[in-house]
Amino acid sequence: MTKTEATARVTKLKKEINHHRYLYHVKDTQEISDAALDSLKRELDTLELEYPDLVTSDSPTQRVGGEPLAEFSKVRHRTRMLSLQDAFSVEDLMNWETRNKKVVAQDFSYFVELKIDGVAVALQYQDGVLVRAATRGDGSVGEDVTHNIRTIDAIPLTLREKIPGPVEVRGEVYMLKKEFDALNKEQGKKQAKLYANPRNVVAGSIRQLDPSQVASRPLRFFAWEITAGDGSTTRAAEYKALQDLGFPVPPDAAKLATIKDVAKLIDGEEKKRLKRPFLVDGLVLKIDDLALSERLGVVGKAPR
Repeated sequence: MTKTEATARVTKLKKEINHHRYLYHVKDTQEISDAALDSLKRELDTLELEYPDLVTSDSPTQRVGGEPLAEFSKVRHRTRMLSLQDAFSVEDLMNWETRNKKVVAQDFSYFVELKIDGVAVALQYQDGVLVRAATRGDGSVGEDVTHNIRTIDAIPLTLREKIPGPVEVRGEVYMLKKEFDALNKEQGKKQAKLYANPRNVVAGSIRQLDPSQVASRPLRFFAWEITAGDGSTTRAAEYKALQDLGFPVPPDAAKLATIKDVAKLIDGEEKKRLKRPFLVDGLVLKIDDLALSERLGVVGKAPR
């Protein structure tokens, strides 16, 4: 194979592998077997070994790489990663709506999504390429965990749509219940200490200094927000944009007209929660209109 042929083949392999990553993580489907996908990855790895100058930082072969870090560096977020206000009853939700209508006197429509029990991270892309990932930290300053986040296959190293300039996506790293159970089963065989819960495993994994250790953990990701580089006007449109960019989003998100509709959804979700393959820590209720949400502002560390 000539260098020109190798260049063309590497480009095609990257595109194919990224396409199948998108189908698996975003569309929850497969066009080829795992063995066939592994074969494509091996072929790409072989060609890159033969032609090292064809290796790029966003290649699927480069998810794990580099020497272990000595320590984590601090990262200041572009905008604060906010907390959430708790609500424990429909009355709490009605009171929340009443307070908001005192600030902006109009009716609201709502967007409801699952609150995944995981670890929040902020992903920064520049001209479509992942350049940095950071933990929430105190909301203003987090830790740079880019080398670990790159190992998570559900997170695209390159966006499916090449948007010039910065794009920031926020979401949750999590672990499936069955994969957590399998991990603890292995711990038991080694007579090692069992892990308390999936979230602790995720948090500990993300803070490993050696990315090869993180790559051995079955970490997954759901995106739930774009904080830079997107022109969506509603939360529902934002979810569609996230999927178009190559990110999986939490299932069963819904746009609802009234708090009464939200209450019905809450009742239904309580029956589903324990049957879901990952831990859910409740539901997140948001104003669907992004401009209206911005007008309502922030109270303390949480959106109004």
